[in-house]
Amino acid sequence: MAINPIDAAAAFNKAAKLGGSEGMDARVKPGQSSFVDLVKEVARESIQAGKASERVTASAVAGEADLTEVVTAVSNAEMTLQTVVAVRDRVLAAYQQIMRMPI
Repeated sequence: MAINPIDAAAAFNKAAKLGGSEGMDARVKPGQSSFVDLVKEVARESIQAGKASERVTASAVAGEADLTEVVTAVSNAEMTLQTVVAVRDRVLAAYQQIMRMPI
């Protein structure tokens, strides 16, 4: 059974509002960074690393880049992807644990 995280958050928010509390509304003040901003920045950086790797690889195919530059760029992109996957796995595991909590 697959649970859509957005639907679950909306259901919790609706239930919390029925109880009179603010629920899961954002509590970040203007000027503060949030977890969402952090995730967006990491995603942006990982996309940039992938694009840089592709550029260096394409320039190597054209004979304009050294093999060392290609290996370094590809390794950097691979490490970034592994980090993103590890963070995603941790977030999903935390979400699953929260969903298992008794109400």
